[in-house]
Amino acid sequence: MRRTPVRGRSREEIGWVKAHGGAGATSLAEALGGVDVGARWPEPARGEPRRIMLVGRTSSRGLRAVSRALGALRDGKAPQGLDLLGVVLVADAPGRLPLGLLRRIRVVRSVAPVQRVPWIPAWRVGGQPARLPRQLSVLADLVGADGEGPEA
Repeated sequence: MRRTPVRGRSREEIGWVKAHGGAGATSLAEALGGVDVGARWPEPARGEPRRIMLVGRTSSRGLRAVSRALGALRDGKAPQGLDLLGVVLVADAPGRLPLGLLRRIRVVRSVAPVQRVPWIPAWRVGGQPARLPRQLSVLADLVGADGEGPEA
């Protein structure tokens, strides 16, 4: 089931902002709770979440999109009052990343805290993992989620 962005949710809830299509924000919102706000900045003045996590894939395209979004935040092109908790980089494929992509992640990490999420095969087919990977449990603690998702 795809959740659509909801206006008027609690400003204290986490907003998952995708840096590009297919970033994994919907899957993270379903697994950990919060609001998938899509590819736009939430507006705290309108009751939308002020605490956000920026989500992108670990592909070259995904990391470029994350960098652009971080630049927009730095340049004041986002609503006032947003609190970026960090960047979530979701694996774009199983296995190790090439050195060039790891270098790009280091650059992103120099600007914002980064949490990496491993390849989760269940997400590829629209499901949820039977057990959350350790990295998702750490992320759940960071964003104040119970790790059970909104439907538990």
